Amino acid sequence: MKYRNTSGIIALILLALITGFVIYWRTTVEEIPGDYHVRKGNYRLEDGFYDQAIEEFNLALKKNPKHPHALLGLAITYMQMGKNQMALQYFNKTIELSPELAVAYADRGILYDRMGEYEKALADYKKALKLNPELAKGPGWLWRFLHNIDEKPPTIADRARYLEAELKKPPEKRVLRIPELDKKQRMYKK
Repeated sequence: MKYRNTSGIIALILLALITGFVIYWRTTVEEIPGDYHVRKGNYRLEDGFYDQAIEEFNLALKKNPKHPHALLGLAITYMQMGKNQMALQYFNKTIELSPELAVAYADRGILYDRMGEYEKALADYKKALKLNPELAKGPGWLWRFLHNIDEKPPTIADRARYLEAELKKPPEKRVLRIPELDKKQRMYKK
């Protein structure tokens, strides 16, 4: 009997140590200085706490003024807030700093799309897909499950094909906005 109780206590101690290590690793170990605040900013952004997201991304930039994902996070946050010119500035800074970051082109394309600059949106979608063809798949089932989304939302590849087809038509026959479908387009991060 004593042996069983001892093994249970040892198992609990091991579990606590492993849990503690995982928490420590996720909250303090940074591959790039500022990563911790970028992760927190992304959580705030996903939850719609835009002011808190901005604060976290700015803290990341204090640690590392050239953190591309902090700049991208600010761009996406401002886009979600409807501050398109601020968003565009941060997308451009991100792309200038990291020209191979496909998600920056994908998200800037979404911004251009929302702004009605369809040719620029299409160019950015194509650039994003060229840099990272995996973006054509869109969100997987796990992401949709975690966000309680039944239908697979349209991807930037879907939107690029649609825009390309519509832009070939005469201007009076184009349908470039369908608000209920456009709302389903998701942001890209890493």
